[in-house]
Amino acid sequence: MVTKIKEYTSAQAIAEALDKELSETKSILGEYLRRLDEIRTLAEKSKKIREVVMKLAGKKQANENLGEITVGTLNIILDANPFHELTAIESVVRSHQERLLILQKVREALKWLDQLGDTEGLKYLVLEDEGIPERILFKISKELFGREQNSDRSLFYCAPNHH
Repeated sequence: MVTKIKEYTSAQAIAEALDKELSETKSILGEYLRRLDEIRTLAEKSKKIREVVMKLAGKKQANENLGEITVGTLNIILDANPFHELTAIESVVRSHQERLLILQKVREALKWLDQLGDTEGLKYLVLEDEGIPERILFKISKELFGREQNSDRSLFYCAPNHH
């Protein structure tokens, strides 16, 4: 996971960035769902052909893990078939669906930001984990309080935890 701090000048800018993340995630998810349908059809055909050939040959199904090795924490599939690809794409689809739900929940939680009025001199520091806001710090600039003050004033908002 990659965590970043991004600075925004308005609540609208945060909302736009979040809407962009939502849009990109929906688009990517849609593409994977199309691929999933295609590979699922291929995997079903492959399974039927395999069953017919095995039945005609009078053999039982062989162990499916013969072509799989593990190196460290990485699983490597040798001579991958449509079922391996189907499993991989299903995993990616689930991951993007979870991300989409989290982004939607965060966007809903931040609706009140849209109603903030004049925020001149206010900066928004947003702690993001993989593009998902987790905490927002409202940073009030020194100029608003006069130059005699030595430090910035900050307020913060924590988004719902998504872990």
